[in-house]
Amino acid sequence: MIVHPNPDVLRVLFTLKGSIVKRIALRCLMVTLLAALIVLVERHFPAFFYPVSATPFTLLGLSLSIFMSFRNNACYDRWWEGRKAWGKLIIETRSFVRESVVIADQALRAELLRSLCGYAHALNARLRNEDDLAAARPWLARPEAISPHNVCDGILRDIGQHCSRLAEQQHISDWRYSLLEQRLVGLTEVQATCERIKFTPLPFPYTLLLHRTIYIFCLLLPFALAEPLGWLAPLFTTIVGYTFFGLDAIGNELEDPFGRDENDLPTDAMVRTVERDVLAGLGETQLPPALLPVGYVLS
Repeated sequence: MIVHPNPDVLRVLFTLKGSIVKRIALRCLMVTLLAALIVLVERHFPAFFYPVSATPFTLLGLSLSIFMSFRNNACYDRWWEGRKAWGKLIIETRSFVRESVVIADQALRAELLRSLCGYAHALNARLRNEDDLAAARPWLARPEAISPHNVCDGILRDIGQHCSRLAEQQHISDWRYSLLEQRLVGLTEVQATCERIKFTPLPFPYTLLLHRTIYIFCLLLPFALAEPLGWLAPLFTTIVGYTFFGLDAIGNELEDPFGRDENDLPTDAMVRTVERDVLAGLGETQLPPALLPVGYVLS
C-alpha cells in the first residue's frame, strides 16, 4: 500500500511510485501512434479519410464512464472489505490475548498465543498462494499435528481443543471458555471473508465487456478528433486513453487486494502488528520492530 504525503504539483505530475502509468504505458503509446498516423493520413491523403462525427463518442464515453465507475466501486469495496477483515483479525487476537490471562499454565498460554501468530502468517501466505504451513511453522509448538489441507483452520481447531480441555478440567470457567471460543469464531469469519474475496473474482463477462469497449473506444476516437483538432488529436487521445486504461488497470489491481502490488493491502505490516501484540501480552520486552514504508510502499 502506498503511504505518501499529500503531493505537491511536481509530485502530482511526475511521481511514478504508486502510479498506474507503468502498467498502461504501452497501451497509451499504441493509441498515440495510431492517432498520429490517422492525422497524417487526414492531412496528406484526405481522399482516403472519411470524417467521423464526435457525437457518438460523446454518448459512448459517458456510458463507458458510468459503467467503469460501477466496476471500480465494486473493486474498491473488495479492497476495503479485505482491510476490515484484517482489522477484525487484529481485534480478535488482542481480545484473545487479554481474555487468556486466566490460564494458569503460562507455558500453555504462550503456546496458544504464539499459535495465533502462526494463524496470521498462514492466512497471509494462503491469500498469496504461498506455503501456509511453512509460514506458520516457526510459531507452532507441534506443526506436524496441523493438517496441511487447511492450515489456518487446523490452527484454530487445535487452539479450540486446548481451550475445551481447560474448561472440562475446570481450569477456566464455562463463561471464560465461551469468550475464548467467540474469538476463534471471529477469526474463522475473517478467514472465510478473505477467501471469498480471493477466490470469487468479479464475473468474467462483465470484465471482458469493459475491456473490449475501452479498446474499441480508444482505437476509434482518433477518427473523430483528427479533422477538428489536427495534430492536437494525439495529445487528447493519449489523455483519454490514460484515463480509461488507468481506471481499468486500477480496478484489476484492487480486485485482488492480497497480493504484492504496490496498492495492495499491507498484510505483512498487519501480521507484524499481531506478532508485537501477542509477544507484548506474553510479557516480552524485545519486540520485533513495526514494519515501515520502504520507498513509500508499506508491504
